[in-house]
Parts: sequence; C-alpha cells; structure tokens
Amino acid sequence: MHLKRKSCMYRTQTLQQKIKLFLLMLIPILVTQLSLYAMNFFDTVMSGRFGTEDLAGVAIGSNLWVPIFTGINGILLALSPIVSQLIGANKNKEVPEIVRQGIYLSIVLAIIVTIIGLFAVDPILNQMDLDPEVRRVAKYYLAALGSGIIPLFLFNLLRCFIDALGQTRTSMVIILISLPLNILFNYLFIFGKFGIPALGGIGAGIASSLTYWISCAISLWIVHKYSPFRTFGVFTSWKKPSLAAWIEQLRIGVPIGFAIFFETSIFAAVTLLMSVYNTETIAAHQAAINFASYLYMIPLSIAMALTIAVGYEVGGGRTKDAKVYSYIGISCGIAVSFLAGLILYTLDDTVARLYNDNPAVIELTKQFIFYAIFFQFADAVGAPLQGALRGYKDVNITLIMALVSYWLIGLPSGWLLAHYTSFGPFGYWMGIIIGLSAGAITLFGRLLYLQRTLTQNKQPDY
Repeated sequence: MHLKRKSCMYRTQTLQQKIKLFLLMLIPILVTQLSLYAMNFFDTVMSGRFGTEDLAGVAIGSNLWVPIFTGINGILLALSPIVSQLIGANKNKEVPEIVRQGIYLSIVLAIIVTIIGLFAVDPILNQMDLDPEVRRVAKYYLAALGSGIIPLFLFNLLRCFIDALGQTRTSMVIILISLPLNILFNYLFIFGKFGIPALGGIGAGIASSLTYWISCAISLWIVHKYSPFRTFGVFTSWKKPSLAAWIEQLRIGVPIGFAIFFETSIFAAVTLLMSVYNTETIAAHQAAINFASYLYMIPLSIAMALTIAVGYEVGGGRTKDAKVYSYIGISCGIAVSFLAGLILYTLDDTVARLYNDNPAVIELTKQFIFYAIFFQFADAVGAPLQGALRGYKDVNITLIMALVSYWLIGLPSGWLLAHYTSFGPFGYWMGIIIGLSAGAITLFGRLLYLQRTLTQNKQPDY
C-alpha cells in the first residue's frame, strides 16, 4: 500500500485527463459503496429468509436507524471538502489537526446518538401499530447496532480523510475485507450455527456491529502504518479537543447532514406511515426500497467523487476546471440512470424472489419496483449535483432546498395520493418521485448560479 504521492489528486489539463482521473477515483468509491450497502442488503435478504416478521422488524429498525446514521455521517463528510481544498491549496500541514479534531467530534456524536437511542427507541416503537414480534425484532436489532456506533462513525471519519487524498482504493480494500466477514456473521447469528442460537433479524444487527469494529480497526492500522497517510502523522502530537475546530467542521457538516437526513428520512417516514398496512405490504415495500437503494449507491458514489475533485480544483482557484468536473459527474449520473432503470424493469421478478418466497409479498414487491424505476432517475441527477455543491462548500441553501423538496412537497403529496386516490400505499412512492424531482431541478439551478458568479469573480450568496 506504499504510495509515493501524498495525494493521488493532481492538476489536469485536458478533458480526457479529467475523465481518466475522475474514473480512477470513482470506481473504487463505487465498489466501496456497493459493498457497504451490500451489508444492509444481506441483512434484509437473510432476515427475510428467516421469516416475514423478521424482515418487517429489520425494515422498521433500519428505517429508524438509516436517517440518523446518514444525517450524522453527513456532518463527518465535511472533512472531505475541507481536506480536498487544503490539499488543492498546498496547505498539507493544516490537515493532521483537522483530522484529529474530526476524530474527537465523531466520538462525541456517537456517544450522543447512543444516549438518545437508549431513551427514544421504546416510545417510538410503542407509538407504531406493529405486530408484537415485529416490534421485538426491531427493538433488539437497533440495540445490537448501537454497540457498533462509535467504531462506525470513527471509520467513516477516517474514510473521508483517506478518500480526500484521492486514495479511494484503500477504502475499497478495507470494505472488501469486511464484507465477507459480515456475510459470515449474518449466517452464524441469523440462522444459528456452530452452537450460536438462531436470532433471526436481531442477529443481523449483531453481525453489522461486529463488522463495524473490524472495519474501524483496519482503517486505524492503515492510517497509522502506511504511506501516504503515515506521512501526515495524524496519531502524533495530540492536542486537546478544540471547540473552534469543531465549529468549523459543524458549520459545513451540519447543513450537509440535515440535507442528507431530509432526503433519507422521507423514506423512513413513508415506511412508518405504511405501518397501518399489513405485514406483507411492509415487507414488500422494504424489499423494493432496499434494492432500489442499492442501485442508488452508483449516483451517491459519483457525488462523493465529485466532492473530492471539485473541492481540489476550487482550493487551487481553478473554477473552470471545477465546472468541467461537475458536468462530467452529472453526465455519468444520467447515463447510469438508464442502465439502472433497465435492470429494475427486466429483473423485477428475480429481485422480488431474492427477499421472500411468499407469493403475496413477491407480487407487491414487483409493483413497488415499478415506481422505483422513476424515482431513481431523479436520484441519478440530484445526488451528483449535491456532491458538486459540497465541493464548493455550498451547503446552506442546499439544506433549505432539501427541506422544501422532500418534506414540504414530496411527503405531503404522497400522503394525499395514498389517502385520496386509488394508489393506496403506492401513493407514497409517487410522492417520493415528486419530491426527488423537485430537489434535482432546484439543485441544478443553484449550481448554475454558483458557477456563473464564480466565473464573474463575484462572491456567491451562501
């Protein structure tokens, strides 16, 4: 893993060079994200194979946890544009302390989330009209996940540092080591092997927690031992936690976190609202959203690569190069969306049977997948746009756009369609399509404005 450069990022001159560098970053990020989500994918599929109640329980637990995790992780994502811009401006000496303070912040955030979870999970689940077994699985699935929150947040912080240097292959290697272990742990704890009791969906939570600890340990070891990370000396010269440094990261990270939270929480809200329907409908909804979310890892990966590339060019004052990278990423997202739509359309029955063998669940899953074809088109454009804007550190107005698009347009539209039309539960998915489309349109307008003002050497309105 010894590499000569402190960063794999470098200045490019031609469009061909930019595309090559972008793909060199993107492909490892894509493999990493697909592998990360594969853990959730196998949690869901293997829990569904154990029983419908376990699938529904993991669905409820996952939909409560994912918005919180992605929102907090969004705060930690602030490290990527900060470090990328510092590297682009040749201010490498400032990087180690930024990372150290980020480590402190990630641990504090993990502790806060754990404490809130201890007091909030039971009241939330008790307010939902759930089968007692589904409620039990959801509760203890979340409890098992909770034991791995600190290493999970710490790993994601270190990954932001690793990726910001352009060393995306390193993150890929860590996850490719962890994924087979996660599948093994799922097999052992869900179905009960080698003397371990069969825990069903709860076992999926234990498997994920163990995987988080292993991923964190590997990333700590790599950053400490291997170049180019070792040359930064992140784990030397520790200083006290700095509130000022935290505020700097939070100033960028909190809007990112809330924007991501508003997007992911709309899916969680839909799942919670659908708890009034039967267990088969909840299970089918979760199966369809799980696979569609797996495909979403492609535009999300493009967004993460764009944040690094755009941030590097903006840090070096090369706004025209940053603009070119933005459109390379958006074009990739649009191209991929057609491929994802084709996969969903042609493999709907195959995908549905992966999750459950109940004929009613399979048929409902296929119907939900049809709607997923349309909202993934909006995601394929919206996610890269968010990634580009983060590279510019343009996060505050993006937060407002996310709130309006998802919660003031998308969710109310879904509720109205579900209750006052014949769409029923599928109305909520129509609302998701409307919200995501509105978000993509407004984000594109914001990017055009930002690029125009920077080209004219004006200060954008943040």
